[in-house]
Amino acid sequence: MKIYTKKGDKGMTGLIGGSRVSKASLRIECYGTVDELNSWMGVIRDGKLINIHQEQLTEIQDRLFTIGSSLACDDENSGMKIPDLLTEDVEKLEDWMDEMDAQLQPMRSFILPGGDQTSSFCHVARCVCRRAERICVDLSSTEFVAELVLIYLNRLSDYLFVLSRKIASDNGVIDHPWTPRI
Repeated sequence: MKIYTKKGDKGMTGLIGGSRVSKASLRIECYGTVDELNSWMGVIRDGKLINIHQEQLTEIQDRLFTIGSSLACDDENSGMKIPDLLTEDVEKLEDWMDEMDAQLQPMRSFILPGGDQTSSFCHVARCVCRRAERICVDLSSTEFVAELVLIYLNRLSDYLFVLSRKIASDNGVIDHPWTPRI
């Protein structure tokens, strides 16, 4: 099987189910941004992490493929079974955040993104995740987007923030508080 099909040379692409849409459509922007986020997760996973965080990120990457499948599916024409996103997936993110947060100093102000390279990559991924969420919310105003997709992306951005702080802490980096100039 060849990677290239030449079917997209005129700016159209196929959804799961067979319908063709413009590569500039909001639906394509949604799952393209989720794919970008998934790539950032791989960058983070390759960083200086403890094994449990690598395992969590691998599981999250799997869920992001599930979300991408959901967003790439033409619900009206697809008879194809795609993976399910479950409420338990959101609950896992919450549990993981609670476990990490219990090991961190309480926040007393906003903190500046950064710390070390892996922590910084978490902040970049968090921003990409927020963008994916905004685009999916926009799409949901005109087309079907599973509610769990929106919830998962919202919770995932929170997870990435907590993970950035945990990685920094594990690597001996102190949070840099934002001190507003007033």
